[in-house]
Amino acid sequence: MKYDDTNIFARILRGELPAHKVYEDDTAIAFMDLMPQGTGHTLVLPRAPSRNLLDADPATFGPLMAVVQKIARATKEAFAADGVTVMQFNEPAAGQTVYHLHVHVLPRFEGVALKPHTGQMEKPEVLAANAEKIRAVLANS
Repeated sequence: MKYDDTNIFARILRGELPAHKVYEDDTAIAFMDLMPQGTGHTLVLPRAPSRNLLDADPATFGPLMAVVQKIARATKEAFAADGVTVMQFNEPAAGQTVYHLHVHVLPRFEGVALKPHTGQMEKPEVLAANAEKIRAVLANS
């Protein structure tokens, strides 16, 4: 299938839609998931357009994963998490709902299950506060 440049993440990358950004560079951007499955749920996207891992230019992965690692470390510290789950979905059968390659970074806590993806949006002030915690860690690293 062809990449659709009207998807919500492409629109965020172009600045057409707002996002609670925590990091960006020439290759990638990271921002808070609007429907988090846990505290600190962050998305990391390459700037390069691709639907998912299956059609992405292999040169995208090195810089993308470097940012994923940076965000994973920062979210673990920012939320005093016990661990971090990194997930990536490809095509509808695998759970992908937005067709721009992206990686989910979720701080994890012993004994706390992930919330289901219900479509329930988090309050903007909670997302803003969580984004600030991550940015503060990144600024000091």
